[in-house]
Amino acid sequence: MGDRLRARDLARSAGLSVQQIRTYVETGVLPAVERTAGGHRVFTGAHAEALTVARELAVSHGWATTRVVMRAVHDGDLVAALAAVDASHARLDRERGELAAVREALETLLTGRSGRSGRSGRSGRVNPPGGAEYSGDAGPGGGTEHAARRDGARHGLRIGEVARAVGVSPPVLRLWEAHGLLRPEREPSTGYRLYDSSELRTAHIVALLRRGSHPLPAIGAVLDELRATGSPDRVLRELTHRMRDLHRTSLRRLAASAALHGYLRYLGHTV
Repeated sequence: MGDRLRARDLARSAGLSVQQIRTYVETGVLPAVERTAGGHRVFTGAHAEALTVARELAVSHGWATTRVVMRAVHDGDLVAALAAVDASHARLDRERGELAAVREALETLLTGRSGRSGRSGRSGRVNPPGGAEYSGDAGPGGGTEHAARRDGARHGLRIGEVARAVGVSPPVLRLWEAHGLLRPEREPSTGYRLYDSSELRTAHIVALLRRGSHPLPAIGAVLDELRATGSPDRVLRELTHRMRDLHRTSLRRLAASAALHGYLRYLGHTV
């Protein structure tokens, strides 16, 4: 398994402290060490190889997964080691799928925006389907917003009015609220839900995305980003950056898998 190494030499080669090397041995990240008659730890080329692999794994999978994988390898439990690697890849795949779903939902939203009035395209805001942009100023005819504004006792629309404006039933609006997609206020005197212009606009966005069969979690992610940034285009750019980060992580994990495979061969595993 190679020449003997001192703990300080192994630590120096990786830019670590001797105590960190000892901790890696205790936690199974590095294989067990033998001791000399004088009680000194004996490190070998196997420890140097393991340290290189562990650092590759940690960069791409994180230290929690790395500890599980390396301990399992050094305990001789190859099945557990591979299962931990597979689980980490599966989490990355789920994140990629979630990002893709959010991006698809946002692109549907942007397509709906660009297909309506030029004013929407210039302002970066989203028009509700089939009507004027709801920004506190109703189009000709007034609609449900005019009715609400004529009623001085309240400032906003009640659930039935929003349901008619959006084209869904009140229970659907309650479902969207239960999933955190809508956040209506409550009328103090009655406890009834009140939807201001922002919430009506959000309800139109949710309706548009649900017609495209986008899942509620993906819609929720889009709305969270829109509330934080105020711009669908900015959200789309952020999603693009995140997807690129995922690609880089995937490539790093590929390199880590190659390093782990080489280490298993070094230890004599036939894989």
